Amino acid sequence: VKDVIGEDGAVVAGTTNNNTRGSVALSREAEKVGVDALLLTVPAYNKPTMGGLYQHFTAIADAVSIPGILYNVPSRTSLNMDVATTLRLAEVPNIVGVKEASSDPDQIAYVIKDSPDGFNVWSGNDNEIFATMATGGYGIVSVAGNIISGQIQKMMGLILEGDVEAGAAEHLRLLPIFNALFYITNPIPIRYAMNRSGFDVGPARLPMVPESGELEAFSKKFDPIMDQYSIDLSE
Repeated sequence: VKDVIGEDGAVVAGTTNNNTRGSVALSREAEKVGVDALLLTVPAYNKPTMGGLYQHFTAIADAVSIPGILYNVPSRTSLNMDVATTLRLAEVPNIVGVKEASSDPDQIAYVIKDSPDGFNVWSGNDNEIFATMATGGYGIVSVAGNIISGQIQKMMGLILEGDVEAGAAEHLRLLPIFNALFYITNPIPIRYAMNRSGFDVGPARLPMVPESGELEAFSKKFDPIMDQYSIDLSE
Protein backbone atom coordinates (compact mmCIF):
# COMPACT_ATOMS: atom_id res chain seq x y z
CA VAL A 1 0.00 0.00 0.00
CA LYS A 2 2.77 2.42 0.91
CA ASP A 3 4.53 1.71 -2.40
CA VAL A 4 1.36 2.68 -4.30
CA ILE A 5 0.54 5.79 -2.26
CA GLY A 6 4.10 7.05 -1.95
CA GLU A 7 4.23 10.61 -0.66
CA ASP A 8 0.63 11.41 -1.68
CA GLY A 9 -0.82 10.20 1.58
CA ALA A 10 -0.02 8.71 4.96
CA VAL A 11 -0.40 5.02 5.75
CA VAL A 12 -1.37 4.21 9.33
CA ALA A 13 -1.00 0.52 10.15
CA GLY A 14 -2.96 -1.25 12.86
CA THR A 15 -0.33 -3.39 14.56
CA THR A 16 -1.66 -4.40 17.95
CA ASN A 17 -3.51 -7.25 19.61
CA ASN A 18 -3.82 -8.34 23.23
CA ASN A 19 -0.27 -9.69 23.34
CA THR A 20 2.40 -7.07 23.98
CA ARG A 21 5.30 -9.08 22.59
CA GLY A 22 3.45 -9.79 19.36
CA SER A 23 2.33 -6.17 19.08
CA VAL A 24 5.92 -4.96 19.45
CA ALA A 25 7.13 -7.37 16.76
CA LEU A 26 4.41 -6.39 14.30
CA SER A 27 4.97 -2.69 14.97
CA ARG A 28 8.67 -3.07 14.22
CA GLU A 29 7.86 -4.88 10.97
CA ALA A 30 5.44 -2.12 9.96
CA GLU A 31 8.12 0.50 10.57
CA LYS A 32 10.57 -1.48 8.42
CA VAL A 33 8.20 -1.47 5.43
CA GLY A 34 7.83 2.30 5.68
CA VAL A 35 4.40 3.06 7.14
CA ASP A 36 3.96 6.57 8.46
CA ALA A 37 2.32 5.80 11.81
CA LEU A 38 0.80 3.03 13.91
CA LEU A 39 -2.75 2.63 15.21
CA LEU A 40 -2.51 1.17 18.71
CA THR A 41 -5.81 -0.37 19.78
CA VAL A 42 -6.75 -1.09 23.38
CA PRO A 43 -6.35 -4.88 23.79
CA ALA A 44 -9.53 -6.91 23.41
CA TYR A 45 -10.77 -9.80 25.53
CA ASN A 46 -8.16 -10.00 28.31
CA LYS A 47 -9.14 -6.64 29.92
CA PRO A 48 -5.83 -5.41 31.37
CA THR A 49 -5.62 -2.90 34.19
CA MET A 50 -5.00 0.75 33.37
CA GLY A 51 -1.41 0.26 34.56
CA GLY A 52 -1.09 -2.71 32.25
CA LEU A 53 -2.44 -0.64 29.38
CA TYR A 54 0.14 2.05 30.05
CA GLN A 55 3.00 -0.45 30.05
CA HIS A 56 1.63 -2.20 26.93
CA PHE A 57 1.52 0.99 24.89
CA THR A 58 4.80 2.40 26.17
CA ALA A 59 6.56 -0.88 25.31
CA ILE A 60 5.33 -0.53 21.73
CA ALA A 61 6.19 3.16 21.52
CA ASP A 62 9.69 2.54 22.89
CA ALA A 63 10.30 -0.15 20.26
CA VAL A 64 9.76 2.13 17.23
CA SER A 65 10.60 5.64 16.12
CA ILE A 66 7.44 6.43 14.15
CA PRO A 67 4.32 8.04 15.68
CA GLY A 68 1.65 6.00 17.39
CA ILE A 69 -2.05 6.85 17.61
CA LEU A 70 -4.02 5.24 20.43
CA TYR A 71 -7.44 3.75 19.63
CA ASN A 72 -10.05 3.52 22.37
CA VAL A 73 -13.10 1.56 21.22
CA PRO A 74 -14.75 -0.15 24.21
CA SER A 75 -17.73 -1.35 22.16
CA ARG A 76 -15.28 -3.65 20.35
CA THR A 77 -12.70 -4.41 23.03
CA SER A 78 -14.88 -4.54 26.20
CA LEU A 79 -12.45 -2.16 27.95
CA ASN A 80 -12.53 1.63 28.15
CA MET A 81 -9.19 3.42 28.50
CA ASP A 82 -9.89 6.14 31.03
CA VAL A 83 -8.98 9.81 30.82
CA ALA A 84 -6.09 9.58 33.29
CA THR A 85 -4.41 6.77 31.36
CA THR A 86 -4.87 8.52 28.03
CA LEU A 87 -3.35 11.71 29.43
CA ARG A 88 -0.46 9.76 30.94
CA LEU A 89 0.25 8.17 27.57
CA ALA A 90 -0.04 11.57 25.90
CA GLU A 91 3.27 12.44 27.58
CA VAL A 92 5.09 9.65 25.70
CA PRO A 93 7.03 11.49 22.96
CA ASN A 94 5.96 9.44 19.94
CA ILE A 95 2.35 8.84 21.01
CA VAL A 96 0.77 11.71 19.14
CA GLY A 97 -2.96 11.28 19.56
CA VAL A 98 -5.98 9.10 20.15
CA LYS A 99 -8.85 7.87 18.03
CA GLU A 100 -11.67 8.17 20.57
CA ALA A 101 -14.68 5.92 20.04
CA SER A 102 -15.86 5.69 23.64
CA SER A 103 -19.01 7.69 22.78
CA ASP A 104 -18.60 9.41 26.14
CA PRO A 105 -18.71 13.16 25.42
CA ASP A 106 -17.37 14.07 28.86
CA GLN A 107 -14.41 11.73 28.52
CA ILE A 108 -13.56 13.00 25.05
CA ALA A 109 -13.86 16.63 26.15
CA TYR A 110 -11.57 16.12 29.15
CA VAL A 111 -8.92 14.44 27.00
CA ILE A 112 -9.07 17.38 24.59
CA LYS A 113 -9.00 19.90 27.44
CA ASP A 114 -6.11 18.43 29.42
CA SER A 115 -3.84 16.84 26.81
CA PRO A 116 -0.53 18.55 25.94
CA ASP A 117 0.03 20.61 22.81
CA GLY A 118 0.65 18.39 19.81
CA PHE A 119 -1.54 15.54 21.08
CA ASN A 120 -4.50 15.24 18.73
CA VAL A 121 -7.94 13.74 19.36
CA TRP A 122 -9.74 12.19 16.40
CA SER A 123 -13.35 11.10 16.61
CA GLY A 124 -13.73 7.38 16.04
CA ASN A 125 -17.41 7.68 15.13
CA ASP A 126 -18.79 9.64 12.19
CA ASN A 127 -21.90 10.69 14.10
CA GLU A 128 -19.69 12.34 16.73
CA ILE A 129 -17.47 14.41 14.40
CA PHE A 130 -19.29 17.66 15.07
CA ALA A 131 -19.28 17.37 18.86
CA THR A 132 -15.64 16.30 18.95
CA MET A 133 -14.40 19.06 16.66
CA ALA A 134 -16.59 21.72 18.24
CA THR A 135 -14.82 21.07 21.54
CA GLY A 136 -11.36 21.21 19.99
CA GLY A 137 -10.86 17.77 18.46
CA TYR A 138 -8.62 17.33 15.44
CA GLY A 139 -10.76 15.38 12.98
CA ILE A 140 -12.17 11.95 12.19
CA VAL A 141 -11.00 8.47 11.33
CA SER A 142 -14.03 7.81 9.20
CA VAL A 143 -16.15 4.94 7.91
CA ALA A 144 -18.47 7.11 5.79
CA GLY A 145 -15.43 8.87 4.37
CA ASN A 146 -15.00 5.93 2.02
CA ILE A 147 -17.99 7.20 0.02
CA ILE A 148 -18.61 10.84 1.03
CA SER A 149 -15.20 12.14 2.04
CA GLY A 150 -15.64 15.47 0.24
CA GLN A 151 -18.86 16.21 2.09
CA ILE A 152 -17.31 15.34 5.44
CA GLN A 153 -14.34 17.54 4.59
CA LYS A 154 -16.74 20.39 3.83
CA MET A 155 -18.40 20.04 7.24
CA MET A 156 -15.04 19.96 9.00
CA GLY A 157 -13.90 23.03 7.08
CA LEU A 158 -16.94 24.98 8.23
CA ILE A 159 -16.22 24.11 11.85
CA LEU A 160 -12.55 25.07 11.52
CA GLU A 161 -13.54 28.38 9.93
CA GLY A 162 -15.75 29.13 12.93
CA ASP A 163 -19.05 28.81 11.07
CA VAL A 164 -20.51 26.48 13.66
CA GLU A 165 -24.10 27.01 12.54
CA ALA A 166 -23.36 25.96 8.95
CA GLY A 167 -21.20 23.09 10.22
CA ALA A 168 -24.06 21.90 12.41
CA ALA A 169 -26.47 22.05 9.47
CA GLU A 170 -24.10 19.96 7.36
CA HIS A 171 -23.67 17.50 10.21
CA LEU A 172 -27.44 17.09 10.51
CA ARG A 173 -27.68 16.56 6.74
CA LEU A 174 -25.09 13.78 6.90
CA LEU A 175 -26.34 12.18 10.10
CA PRO A 176 -28.77 9.73 8.44
CA ILE A 177 -26.06 8.10 6.33
CA PHE A 178 -23.61 8.10 9.23
CA ASN A 179 -26.08 6.08 11.29
CA ALA A 180 -27.31 3.92 8.41
CA LEU A 181 -23.78 2.58 7.93
CA PHE A 182 -24.15 0.93 11.34
CA TYR A 183 -27.56 -0.70 10.88
CA ILE A 184 -25.64 -3.97 10.95
CA THR A 185 -22.09 -4.62 12.07
CA ASN A 186 -19.35 -2.54 10.46
CA PRO A 187 -17.67 -3.15 7.97
CA ILE A 188 -20.48 -5.06 6.26
CA PRO A 189 -22.52 -1.91 5.38
CA ILE A 190 -19.64 0.19 4.05
CA ARG A 191 -18.45 -2.65 1.82
CA TYR A 192 -22.00 -2.99 0.52
CA ALA A 193 -22.18 0.77 -0.12
CA MET A 194 -18.85 0.83 -1.95
CA ASN A 195 -19.79 -2.15 -4.11
CA ARG A 196 -23.14 -0.52 -4.89
CA SER A 197 -21.31 2.66 -5.92
CA GLY A 198 -19.13 0.82 -8.42
CA PHE A 199 -16.03 0.43 -6.27
CA ASP A 200 -15.58 -3.35 -6.25
CA VAL A 201 -14.20 -4.23 -2.83
CA GLY A 202 -16.00 -7.56 -2.62
CA PRO A 203 -17.78 -8.96 0.43
CA ALA A 204 -16.35 -8.98 3.92
CA ARG A 205 -14.51 -12.14 4.94
CA LEU A 206 -15.56 -14.56 7.66
CA PRO A 207 -16.65 -14.06 10.32
CA MET A 208 -17.81 -10.57 9.27
CA VAL A 209 -20.68 -11.73 7.08
CA PRO A 210 -24.44 -11.08 7.34
CA GLU A 211 -26.92 -13.75 8.29
CA SER A 212 -29.11 -15.26 5.58
CA GLY A 213 -31.50 -12.58 4.35
CA GLU A 214 -29.94 -9.89 6.54
CA LEU A 215 -28.20 -8.05 3.71
CA GLU A 216 -31.41 -7.94 1.66
CA ALA A 217 -33.31 -6.49 4.61
CA PHE A 218 -30.49 -4.01 5.20
CA SER A 219 -30.48 -2.88 1.56
CA LYS A 220 -34.21 -2.08 1.67
CA LYS A 221 -33.59 0.30 4.57
CA PHE A 222 -30.20 1.60 3.45
CA ASP A 223 -30.58 2.17 -0.30
CA PRO A 224 -33.19 4.98 -0.04
CA ILE A 225 -30.95 6.80 2.44
CA MET A 226 -27.82 6.39 0.35
CA ASP A 227 -29.67 7.65 -2.73
CA GLN A 228 -30.20 11.01 -1.00
CA TYR A 229 -26.46 11.72 -1.19
CA SER A 230 -24.01 12.45 -3.97
CA ILE A 231 -21.55 9.57 -3.94
CA ASP A 232 -18.22 10.39 -5.55
CA LEU A 233 -15.53 7.80 -4.97
CA SER A 234 -12.95 10.09 -6.58
CA GLU A 235 -13.20 12.40 -3.55
